[in-house]
Amino acid sequence: QVQLVESGGDSVQAGGSLRLSCAASGYPFSMFCMGWFRQAPGKKREEVATIDAYGTSTYADDVKGRFTISRDNAKNTLSLQMNSLKTEDTAVYYCATTPTSGEFQVEYNYWGQGTQVTVSS
Repeated sequence: QVQLVESGGDSVQAGGSLRLSCAASGYPFSMFCMGWFRQAPGKKREEVATIDAYGTSTYADDVKGRFTISRDNAKNTLSLQMNSLKTEDTAVYYCATTPTSGEFQVEYNYWGQGTQVTVSS
């Protein structure tokens, strides 16, 4: 049974940093593409960053240079280091996984419950 459990969400001031973690179990973690997504109130869920089984990462334009996605295959853990946070980063952040390339959000068929990130000015 696939399980994804996010942690690390918090309330911070603009300019601050947070590190999100996602503990994965129940599947061959190292072989799957992983992604971080977020959903702000009243908005559609959007992709933040992805990292494939080879360690190749992609980022949404508005987080490039501020966020870093990483994975620890020995610990079955996905992380998202978020620096220089902005109020518009406020959202529920989800980790998700797919055995496919992960190019499109619809490919991700396993999701965590989400963790709240609130950035205040």
